[in-house]
Amino acid sequence: MSPLARIRATAPPSAVAAGLIAVTVGVTSAAALVFTAARAAGADAREVSSWMLALGVGIAVTCAGLSLRYKAPVVTSWSTPGAALLATSLSGVSMAKAVGAFVFCAALIMVSGLTGWFARIMDRIPVPLASALLGGVLLEFGTGLFSQMGDSFAIAFPVFVLYLVARRLLPRYAVVVALGGGVAASVLTGGWHLERVRLSIAQPVFTAPEFDWKVLISVGVPLFVVTMASQNLPGVAVLRASGYEVPVSPVLTWTGAVQAVLAPFGAFGLNLAAMTAAICTGDGAHPDRQRRYLAAVWAGVFYLCVGLLGATVASLLTAMPHALVLAVAGVGLLATIEASLASALSDPASREAAVVTFLATASGVTLLGVGSAFWGLLAGVLTGVIASAGRRRRAVASAPAPRSEAPGADTPLLGAVEEAPAGGR
Repeated sequence: MSPLARIRATAPPSAVAAGLIAVTVGVTSAAALVFTAARAAGADAREVSSWMLALGVGIAVTCAGLSLRYKAPVVTSWSTPGAALLATSLSGVSMAKAVGAFVFCAALIMVSGLTGWFARIMDRIPVPLASALLGGVLLEFGTGLFSQMGDSFAIAFPVFVLYLVARRLLPRYAVVVALGGGVAASVLTGGWHLERVRLSIAQPVFTAPEFDWKVLISVGVPLFVVTMASQNLPGVAVLRASGYEVPVSPVLTWTGAVQAVLAPFGAFGLNLAAMTAAICTGDGAHPDRQRRYLAAVWAGVFYLCVGLLGATVASLLTAMPHALVLAVAGVGLLATIEASLASALSDPASREAAVVTFLATASGVTLLGVGSAFWGLLAGVLTGVIASAGRRRRAVASAPAPRSEAPGADTPLLGAVEEAPAGGR
């Protein structure tokens, strides 16, 4: 194989672009929360950069390692709901005690992977409900493409049109073309603010964990619940809905182990990605679904760059037009949203439960600190259980009565038989 062919095999443009878009969407949607959470724990500039470095390295190791191991697009990320939780719950908590909570959360994730209880729960979730969950999670990004046309028409509309045209002429590179057009349009409209960019290399800062049972209960346990319910659960659903049967328990064990190692440097939560994973599992990542794992590997490479650059990436993201991020994410997820809705509504018996799952997940409701993905799935399962019980009752009620002996007809006959000999005697 020639060097050029080897490069094309390991770095297909569509896979590289999908990985880049996934990282861009993931970082722009949650980097601010990570910085806020670190500041809530009293982190200084060096410690904030260390958090980004630890998260970037952890995601790179799990993303690339697990994808290469299982030859499937296993995309990991930091816990966005977890960052939001920490931003409000770490006030007054020292950095050492916060790190202790991160280690405790990682240990709980490892236990859930080693015991296999989370995998057993996921095996009982019907595919239509998992697809509906995926559609509900991605709906915000799908509608974001069109909502941006109101305020940023000059950026969002070219992205949409170029994507449609490229889907007909160059389907393998439709998202790449849309991304290039969006960057050009945003530059022409002056949407970039490059004066905000600052070059900085992150340095690791070690903080010895301190275990305070109050912080473990008030921070560590909620962080674990939020990560499992709002991140790992929809992350597994994305893989299952896309046809990738990756063993859940080993994946959770590895993400928990890597988090435990990097927690003293600021890795508060590593988990399966949902929204960004869908970018790497869709047709736009690679025409051959067996090769889409390369998109996740490249996502890991880009996350490593994010971690190494630390604060530089954060400043670059603030300079990038938000409309460009939402528009490119929207076109990149159109095919995935279409496939998830088709799968969710394919079975008439579970259609109502799938619709409930989709609507509840898309609502974005948060109860008890747990995101809508968990509550949407719970509502769908409840709907399915009640609907199936009703169908069983109706089936029993409409079934014909079992054939039974007719005692009224047999009794005289038996009497006549018994009486016949008496009359003859």
